[in-house]
Amino acid sequence: MDITIHSSFLPHDDPDASLAFYRDVLGFEVRNDVGKGTMRWITVGPADQPGTSIVLDPPGANPGITDDERRTIAEMMAKGTYAMLLLATKDLDATFERLQAGDVEIVQEPVEQPYGVRDCAVRDPAGNLIRIQETR
Repeated sequence: MDITIHSSFLPHDDPDASLAFYRDVLGFEVRNDVGKGTMRWITVGPADQPGTSIVLDPPGANPGITDDERRTIAEMMAKGTYAMLLLATKDLDATFERLQAGDVEIVQEPVEQPYGVRDCAVRDPAGNLIRIQETR
């Protein structure tokens, strides 16, 4: 089989703050931005990886979930326990400096993990945990 990852979804609750993080801090290009107000679906991704995207979507827009589920999702997003993304970079220190300069919520500074990777962790504006590993 020839299967690739095309898109992955992460929730957002503030499209402008999400754009500022993914576009301006991480340097991703915006590939699509549809909808209005907080009901916007924004597709972003690394410029050199046109086949891989992240779709930032409003979790409340799904008609298949109940109001109780929407409240639970909002609570989990606020705590940073709803969604996670793992990114990779060749220069973790430079990436971390850029994150710090972007006034991002730091969860963990770069550290060598006992399981063999060096990484750091931040939260995006919606509370999603973003871990960034250094490629070797």
